Amino acid sequence: MIRFNVPPFTGKEMDYIRQAVENQKICGDGEFTRKCSEWIEERTGTRKCLLTTSCTHATELAALLAHIQPGDEVIMPSYTFVSTADAFVLRGAVPVFVDIRPDTMNIDETLIEAAVTEKTKAVVPVHYAGVGCEMDTIMDIAARHHLYVIEDAAQGIMASYKGKPLGAIGDFGCFSFHETKNYSMGEGGALLIRNEKDIEDAEIFREKGTDRSKYYRGQVDKYRWQNYGSSYLPSELNAAYLYAQLEMADAINEERLNLWNQYWRELEPLAEAGRIELPFIPDYCVQNGHMFYIKNADLEERAALIDFLKENDILAVFHYIPLHSAPAGLKYGRFHGEDRYTTRESERLLRLPMYYGLKEDQVSFIAGKVKEFYGF
Repeated sequence: MIRFNVPPFTGKEMDYIRQAVENQKICGDGEFTRKCSEWIEERTGTRKCLLTTSCTHATELAALLAHIQPGDEVIMPSYTFVSTADAFVLRGAVPVFVDIRPDTMNIDETLIEAAVTEKTKAVVPVHYAGVGCEMDTIMDIAARHHLYVIEDAAQGIMASYKGKPLGAIGDFGCFSFHETKNYSMGEGGALLIRNEKDIEDAEIFREKGTDRSKYYRGQVDKYRWQNYGSSYLPSELNAAYLYAQLEMADAINEERLNLWNQYWRELEPLAEAGRIELPFIPDYCVQNGHMFYIKNADLEERAALIDFLKENDILAVFHYIPLHSAPAGLKYGRFHGEDRYTTRESERLLRLPMYYGLKEDQVSFIAGKVKEFYGF
C-alpha cells in the first residue's frame, strides 16, 4: 500500500532527542526550542516566533492577543480545518464564513468586505495547500476597518506571497508541525508575531499567565502570575525532532516540489483532455509542495476513484467537510452570502499521496492508475 502520508524523518532526529535528554532539559523553551524559533524568525522575518503545542494552540494564542470577546465576529472561509474556527468559538466569538475562490480554494477576497459588520474583529485567511491568499486586498480591508489579520498558515511554511513569507504578513501567523506537514514534531505549531507590542503579552499567555519568560532571561528576580493564560509550550523532545528537519528544510522543500511537478507533468494530458482539473498557482505565489490534489467531475466520480486507487494499493483521501455544514458550524457560526463554490469544490477535490521520501516511480504508478481509471 502506498500510504497517503509518511511523517518526515531525516536521520538526525534521534540524535537530537538524545542530546536534549542528556542536557537534562526536556520541558519547554530549552536549546532546541530556541534554535527552532530563531530559524523561523530568520526565514520569515517575523518579529517573534513562539513554538506551541499545536497550530490550534497558536491560533488560540492569536485570539487572546487580538482580544476576541463574546459576540465578536471573525471572518474566515468555511473550507478549512476545525481549529480555524474553534480558537475563536472558545472566546465566545461567531465565525462568519464566506465563499472560496474555485481556483485556489482560498477565501474569496472580494467577498470579505461585504461580510464586515460593527462586530467584526478579525479576518482569518487560510493559505490552502501552501498557496497564498490575496493578501494585499485582505490587508487593505483590515486596515480600513481596523481589523486584526490572523493568518492560518498551517500548510504555508516555506511558501510566499509576492516575496513575503506566508504567516509573516498579518498581525499574527500560525504554523503547524503536525505529522502530516512538510516539517513535523509529531504534534506542534508556532505563533508568528509581527508587532513588538504583542510579544510580552504572548509570552505571558503562553506561560500560564506568568512572566516566567522574563525570569529565565534574568529580567525579573522571580516570576509571578500576571494574567490569565495556559500552557502552550511544547516539549524539548518535540523541538529536537523538528530541528533536525529545519536544518534540511531546503532539501526537503526541493524534493517535495520535484514530486509535485512530476505529478503535474504526468497528469497534465488528462487535464488537457478535460477529465480532471489540476491545482492553480497564481504567478505572485511561491508554493511549497505541501499537497497535490486533483478535482474530479463530482462527488460520485471522486468516490469511485478513491475506491479504484485503494484496490490498487494507493491511499488517496478527500479533505475538509465545509464547517458551515457541520453541526458545530450551524450552532456557532453563520455563512454570509451564497455558497457557490465551497461545497461544490470540496466535493470534487481528491488529495494524492505526498510526503518526503515518496519515490518517483511511485508517483508514476499513482498517476498511471489515475489515468487508467479514466481510460486514458
